[in-house]
Amino acid sequence: MAEISVNQLYNDTRRNLKLTWVSGLDGGNNLLTSETVTKPSLALIGHLNFVHPNRVQVLGCAEMDYLRSLKSKELHQAIQNLFSTDLAAVVVANGEKPPKELNDASDQFQTPLFTSPLQSPGLMDVLSHYLAQAVAESTSAHGVFIEVQGFGILIKGSPAIGKSELALELISRGHRLVADDIVDFFRIAPDRLEGRCPPLLQDFLEVRGLGILNIRALFGDNAVKPTKPLDLIIQLEMADLVMPEKLDRLKVKSHHEKILGVKIPKVMIPVAAGRNIAVLVEVAVRNHMLLLRGINGTKQFMQRQHREINRSLRKAQATE
Repeated sequence: MAEISVNQLYNDTRRNLKLTWVSGLDGGNNLLTSETVTKPSLALIGHLNFVHPNRVQVLGCAEMDYLRSLKSKELHQAIQNLFSTDLAAVVVANGEKPPKELNDASDQFQTPLFTSPLQSPGLMDVLSHYLAQAVAESTSAHGVFIEVQGFGILIKGSPAIGKSELALELISRGHRLVADDIVDFFRIAPDRLEGRCPPLLQDFLEVRGLGILNIRALFGDNAVKPTKPLDLIIQLEMADLVMPEKLDRLKVKSHHEKILGVKIPKVMIPVAAGRNIAVLVEVAVRNHMLLLRGINGTKQFMQRQHREINRSLRKAQATE
């Protein structure tokens, strides 16, 4: 599980959520390790098992009304209950003005306190979505990640096999580059990976003989994309190095590769002189689309073959 700082959370969401950093300025380096955003109503009255550390807690109308109903000693105790659980940050929603005791506790525990004019349900939805992306489990992979016909395709292969040249040809055919060389993958759902381009490599593609190309400048804004879910892996192999037994001409069995525990469909394409690999990749994606719809060309051919064999056998038996 990845983690981010409260500073990063604030910088990334302050405009969208209209956040104001009120107190707890020394807690900017607090780490967020969970995508869960909660409203700690029960924690205010001492049920601390409902509050988990390293999370964002949102105080809405109900919580603020409860705090306002308390006498000074009870208010102090309720706020101490809340901040004693190692929170990463607290957000007061609905344009509510936090009481002085809340500001003081924020400074005391070095827990950032933000305010926002947004209603708490919408604010929590935005924060939860942002954190789900930011703290997702991640890994990096070597290859070229490109969007082909709306699908996220990771092109893999040994060095100098022609991955970048293939990507360049696909881009020239109207497809979009996500990342070249290194791709960061994040598990954004139990069965879904999202590929992202590291900021340093954004828009660039290295092609031997041409150097580093700025794809956005060459082909326009529509030729690049910062993120894309991963749908299919294309493995390039030199044809003369592929053992005949590794080639499944009828392709009865499907192949997969696991990344972060998620099984991703995989297609191997032998590379040889005269083969138009860009066309093969496009067709592999189209065939993947058909497979998702339950249309399997190999099975259809085998079923037709079996019907013809059975028909021939019946004719042979009838003539005996």
